Amino acid sequence: MARQALTPSDIHQQTPLFRSCFRGGRRSTIWFFVGDAASLLVDGGFRLDFFPRYPPRFREGRRSTFVSPKMAEASISVDQDQFSCPVCLDLLKDPVTIPCGHSFCKVCINGCWDQEDQKGVYSCPQCRDTFTPRPVLRRNNMLAEVVEKLKKTEVQAASPAPCYAGPGDVECDFCTGRKLKAVKSCLICVASFCETHLKHHYEVPALKRHTLTDASGKLEEKICSEHDKLMEIYCRTDQRCICSLCMLDKHKGHDAVSVTAGRAEKQSEVKEEQMKFQQRIQEKQKKVQELKQAVNTIKLSAQTAVDDSEKIFTELISSMEKKRSEVTELIRAQEKTELSRAERLLEQLEQEIADLQRRVTELEQLSHTHDHVHFLQALASGRRSPALNRPDFDTSSITVPQHLSFDGVRNSLSDLKKRLEEFCEEEFNKIPPHAAAVHIISPPEPQSREDFLKLML
Repeated sequence: MARQALTPSDIHQQTPLFRSCFRGGRRSTIWFFVGDAASLLVDGGFRLDFFPRYPPRFREGRRSTFVSPKMAEASISVDQDQFSCPVCLDLLKDPVTIPCGHSFCKVCINGCWDQEDQKGVYSCPQCRDTFTPRPVLRRNNMLAEVVEKLKKTEVQAASPAPCYAGPGDVECDFCTGRKLKAVKSCLICVASFCETHLKHHYEVPALKRHTLTDASGKLEEKICSEHDKLMEIYCRTDQRCICSLCMLDKHKGHDAVSVTAGRAEKQSEVKEEQMKFQQRIQEKQKKVQELKQAVNTIKLSAQTAVDDSEKIFTELISSMEKKRSEVTELIRAQEKTELSRAERLLEQLEQEIADLQRRVTELEQLSHTHDHVHFLQALASGRRSPALNRPDFDTSSITVPQHLSFDGVRNSLSDLKKRLEEFCEEEFNKIPPHAAAVHIISPPEPQSREDFLKLML
């Protein structure tokens, strides 16, 4: 409800009662509370309290004057700023009123006047009136009480926002329009109530005897579908909830107790099952930890094995590379030896061919000479030539291969490759296919409720 700030002139025009509060035309500040208790404060020293069931009157003043009920019902209040300290701008704390009529927090005005002790003249921080000597400050009890009531009124005015029912919430059955969230359900009324509509169950004597439970949207399940009565009995024989009329009909002679007693019995069974489930949970959690440790161990072992295999294969490849370089060097050395031998033979053969061709040329020229003496002498001297006296190569013993053969090296390497592959295959077969195995035995799927309970236990 909105507040309205009043001035002395407004109040002066409303009723003679208020006019009596302004003595000698002196300006007064009035505060009007609304609620279970309201107050009217006059700077002149009067305080007016309003109570709903009692006639309002001046409690601490020197008069006793009644105020009309219509005025007590008015929803009028002044702004909170009128009760704020002009220095700290907060609500007055331990308020004091100085001679000029203005009010301050005691701590605030003392702080201002402490700074003026050297001058010896003290002034009002609001109107600048001066005082000498320093006034004695006394607590304004009436103003302090008004401020306290203002704080309480502000707290009451800040009522919480209505809690409307959302998805999954139980709606109040008595709300119209947008439904509020239900807080309780009545098993006698078979309805759910919000905070507002639930008050009758706490205030009306006949409704106080009703059974209230937490808000539930399935109240029909608590009502017997055959007799339309609340199910308050638990049949041990048939293991179900029934009403009082069922005990006289289909469940006559059955072992039955109240639902409260049945709940207590089942509650102990539930606790036992909870303990068993908790024990199974702990066992499974232990297995989970063991499996996690096994997984970490497998990962670590696998990574170590991979690193070791990489290292071994790297060394093996390096060794093979080294052997390949040695074989290559061996082939190149054999090639160099054979080439050197062939080149020497080639050089000798070419030299002999050149000598023979020169001799043929000389003999051709000698055969055409007509001087017989010269012919005989030249022929005799040519046979004594060093080139003709050198031993001749037996060319028939020289074999010239069309292709240089390294079949021995190739055969050796082929044999090595074959033996290495066989050895690797044999050694790889020795490596176990499963370095680590985790055996999980899955239980059979339950086919019925009894099988499921046995499995869970």
